[in-house]
Amino acid sequence: MWPFDRTIPSPFNRTAKALALAALMLLPAVPQAMAQSANAVAQRVADKFSSVQSMAGSFVQFDAAGNQTEGKFYIERPGKIRFDYTGAPLRVIADGQQVAVNNRRMNTWDLYPLSKTPMKLLLDRRIDLSAANIQSVNEGPDLTTIVMGDKSVFGNSRITMMFDPSTSELRQWTIRDAQGKDTTVMIYDVSEGVKIDPSVFNIPYNSIAMGQTRG
Repeated sequence: MWPFDRTIPSPFNRTAKALALAALMLLPAVPQAMAQSANAVAQRVADKFSSVQSMAGSFVQFDAAGNQTEGKFYIERPGKIRFDYTGAPLRVIADGQQVAVNNRRMNTWDLYPLSKTPMKLLLDRRIDLSAANIQSVNEGPDLTTIVMGDKSVFGNSRITMMFDPSTSELRQWTIRDAQGKDTTVMIYDVSEGVKIDPSVFNIPYNSIAMGQTRG
């Protein structure tokens, strides 16, 4: 029984019930509409960022233990990225197919399929927020934050990207690995639309196979 049954005449009672039910049905639509609006704004930010085909600049990286490293980075769509670390014998190269982690001091290379790391989502031709790999979108006054991941592909790994909402410039990203450990990369002094020598993204597969990769 509705609480107003005893005080409102029958015809008005039925109308009141109908209006109340309609109001209740509309309640969930408000936050959903707000979420759709936020997603639309975030998609515009992501689309503008995706339109940048190449960029280069400096980065500061923080690992899960709080250790800080820095260096230079290069990005070219689709699927290519390189990190050259300052003061450490490390470099990371993705050539569109594989991600290679090279320790030049130890002369080791570790290869991983790019398609199995959330970094692929950052380097795709387009960041599609309608896809199933979107976990959350938050539109704030200072940052637009997009969290992406797909358990069927990346397991528990995910990537969190933070953009300037006014310029759509990428400010930083955080990769969470399968063990739940975060690595954050903050970028600055970024130049967009730069011409990058294709050799920057070369992975020396033949030399790796032969163990001749020093230098």
